[in-house]
Amino acid sequence: MHGLKKEKMTGSVNLISFSSAIADARQFSKRHILLGNGFSIACRPGIFRYGRLYEQADFSKLSPSAKKAFETLRTEDFEKVIKALRSAASILKAYDGVDPTLINALKRDAEGLKELLVQTIANSHPEWPSEIRESEYAACLQFLSNFNTVYTLNYDLLLYWAQMHDDMTKEKSDDGFRKSEDDPEAPYVTWDPSNSHRQKTWFLHGALHLFDAETEIQKYTWINTGVRLIEQIRDALNCGLFPIFVSEGTSNEKLSRIRHNDYLAKAYRSFSEITGALFIYGHSLASNDDHFLKRIEKGKINKVYLGIYGDPNSSSNREIIYRAMKMPSRRKRGSGLSVTFFDTSSVKVW
Repeated sequence: MHGLKKEKMTGSVNLISFSSAIADARQFSKRHILLGNGFSIACRPGIFRYGRLYEQADFSKLSPSAKKAFETLRTEDFEKVIKALRSAASILKAYDGVDPTLINALKRDAEGLKELLVQTIANSHPEWPSEIRESEYAACLQFLSNFNTVYTLNYDLLLYWAQMHDDMTKEKSDDGFRKSEDDPEAPYVTWDPSNSHRQKTWFLHGALHLFDAETEIQKYTWINTGVRLIEQIRDALNCGLFPIFVSEGTSNEKLSRIRHNDYLAKAYRSFSEITGALFIYGHSLASNDDHFLKRIEKGKINKVYLGIYGDPNSSSNREIIYRAMKMPSRRKRGSGLSVTFFDTSSVKVW
């Protein structure tokens, strides 16, 4: 961090401002951003915090044990419970005499919670793009304009709405989807690997408006139908269609899901190949996303700028900082990797 303005000092790490980080990153020809759930929380904390999703979820169609699992684990994080249920099912298989009915029940609850998470996000999501204020869109687009490529781990529509907000932004944020050659009048657009060479936006874990139609990847849009996106998504869910949505519990389970979907696999390879500077905003470097963290460590990125929210000396931030500081030592070949931390309160994302 030599030569950078040190605006906050903690016992273990210096935090610089976002503007200082961007100024430093101009030494690289490419700058990328990886967005975590903190990006959506910054826009609408009353909706996208895990605790809020838990409060709004309708557990009535699942077994009573599924909700009790949250209480037992003392968490409101869906992914943690899904991971725990699947781990429990795997462990019980190793024991003789365990009732297979119990193992199947654990698996059903894990899958049911995954679907419930999607339903809850869709049902609690803002109804219209106009619910986001013009000033919020302006701030978001200014923030995103600093980067050549946007990678997001979020499932919601906020990023998509921001990028579709004006024609100039649409051109700069190509997501690879085009009108179907076989059916140009279809109420959706499709993705093909041949359209991905200039792609600037990737939904690494899928999204509410992306669907796997077996022979093609479809993206629901408002412009082709005049029907608001969230309504299209809810109709699809009610018809038993499920979005491309990676919410498996562990990193290995997520990676397995990614490798079996053409779009997700291409997104994974794209992230693996990026060079220059990578900014990370709103992500805790949790182990269930190690499949992407390892690509940073083993890849070609020269420098990581990691956003820290709140007190850097809090226990949760100390864990994040410790995980980040291990990254350079895991780079075994190629160019070196360095990590700098910036204060997320120094940038207005919305």
